[in-house]
Amino acid sequence: MRLPALLLAAVLVGWSSGQKKSVANGNVPILVNTCLFTNNVNRLVEFYQPILGMKAKRPDKTYAEFSTGVGVLAIFSLEAQKKYIPGSTEGARNGSMVLEFKVANVDMEYKRLQRLVKVWVKPPTTQPWGSRSVYFCDPDGNLVDFYTIAGR
Repeated sequence: MRLPALLLAAVLVGWSSGQKKSVANGNVPILVNTCLFTNNVNRLVEFYQPILGMKAKRPDKTYAEFSTGVGVLAIFSLEAQKKYIPGSTEGARNGSMVLEFKVANVDMEYKRLQRLVKVWVKPPTTQPWGSRSVYFCDPDGNLVDFYTIAGR
């Protein structure tokens, strides 16, 4: 079975450190980390650093992470992943997810990102469900949505 390129790498049995109850006792696992597997960690890091406006934490050349305050976007070498969990995923072959980042002003972000983004999917548009979004792809083809709630 082929897993999407985005392995929600760790629902890290993602309980906050102070939580002691189990799922059976009514707590729901908290998604805290989303990991993109790639053949080129440096290329994605160089893309996301200016997009997110922060420097990646790089403990080694195979891994990088961006802590967004709510969760972590991680980037991991596909080659290294294959060593740890053989056959578990394919890099840069996703088409079944979107990375969504809440921003203050979609239109301002769209202008700021013009020189950084090469593949635009949809310009700033107010969606029927009330969010204003701009969609683009990262260098591996992962869909990214910068959005805000319209009227806020």
